[in-house]
Amino acid sequence: MAKSEGQLWHGLSQSAQDALATRDYSSGTFARQVAEIGVDASRLVAADRATAEVREAWIPGVEIFSRSIYPQRHRGCFGEFARRDEGVLAKIGLWPVQWANARMFAQTAKGFHIHPPSIPDGVDPAAWFRKVFVDEGDNFSLRRYAHEQWDVMFFVQGVAEMILRDVRAGMPERTMRFIVDGDNHRSSNNVGVVVPPGVAHAIRVEGSEDLIMVYGTSTSFRPEFEGRIAADVETAALPHSWERFLSQ
Repeated sequence: MAKSEGQLWHGLSQSAQDALATRDYSSGTFARQVAEIGVDASRLVAADRATAEVREAWIPGVEIFSRSIYPQRHRGCFGEFARRDEGVLAKIGLWPVQWANARMFAQTAKGFHIHPPSIPDGVDPAAWFRKVFVDEGDNFSLRRYAHEQWDVMFFVQGVAEMILRDVRAGMPERTMRFIVDGDNHRSSNNVGVVVPPGVAHAIRVEGSEDLIMVYGTSTSFRPEFEGRIAADVETAALPHSWERFLSQ
């Protein structure tokens, strides 16, 4: 026989009962799942961005597109990143001028970091973003790729959680959280991700495997384009006993 909530925990001390909390397993709306819980990248690839619920959750300018990974038995795997004249990058008119790679050790994270948007002289930033990403969102020629850093990210090993936060002036402060699989984990979560300037991004390594990523940028590397927000996770503090020893 089912017990009432009061009877269920009556075998615990009162202090333990007072400290109890129950996890909320309800999925909530699509926007809540994307912003708070996190979803597989494949759900975002498959989402109909014309619907109101997806528009509510999606950060304008962000692109997430599927990739095909081909296993080569006894040798490894093969996967393309992108083709200049096909697919999402061709559609939005973005082709990186610099490519780089990064390795993140298991159980580490980087970010949040952000790149500054380029606003034409004499134009209000909020009005500019509304024009480029809302009123004329399909007019990709308005985007200032040569003057601001856009990132195109691919993951070739490991599993990553990506967290994006839109902090552009006048734009709704949306958050997107999703899981991307590296090429060695062949799945529908093998995707490429485009991150616009003005959108803060962080990456957290999932599991016990190092993460290897390859990314292209619309401009060559410039240190002044790297802004840091809430980036303490990147600083591994030494044990207090070590700090005391070193300070002697």
